[in-house]
Amino acid sequence: MLKRIFAVMCVMLISIGCASVQVKAPKEPIKVDISMRVDVYQHVEKDIDAIENMVSGGGTVGPQSFLPRFVNDAYADDGFGPDVDEAATRRKDRRSQVVGLLSSGAIGENSRGMLEVRNSDSAAAEIVSAENSDRSIIYRAIANKNGTSVADVEKLYAKRLQSDAPSGAPIETPGGWQTK
Repeated sequence: MLKRIFAVMCVMLISIGCASVQVKAPKEPIKVDISMRVDVYQHVEKDIDAIENMVSGGGTVGPQSFLPRFVNDAYADDGFGPDVDEAATRRKDRRSQVVGLLSSGAIGENSRGMLEVRNSDSAAAEIVSAENSDRSIIYRAIANKNGTSVADVEKLYAKRLQSDAPSGAPIETPGGWQTK
């Protein structure tokens, strides 16, 4: 009797386990929409902030770490290199002259992140030339580091420099030159 009950149960389990399942493909293909925003310029803006904070305040351009106190040679430095450090230092040294000329309206910040002489002052022209030369070094380094064009870096840098410009400074906007 026990054998019969066991046999019936086995037959039931086997018949349940052998149930057929039909798999049908849908008539329309399955669509998956993955929306993702990649902000390429977030790293560029971070680099701009690091350099401009060094120029306008204290600090250094390279990464901050305690490592140099313990290790003399570091091979995976994420900094910009000595050219950018020197250009930023020179910009920091001439910052008060540039701010004075911007405030007086003798020079202005254009839409490419460069200074332009607004009158025929030869002393201002020398300062503008030196400043633009150092800015070009920095722009090229940021573009190379982030794999973008110098023109894109110039546009982003121009926004930062124009927002940091003192009141009374001429700034170039899409509508032309305006006084901040």
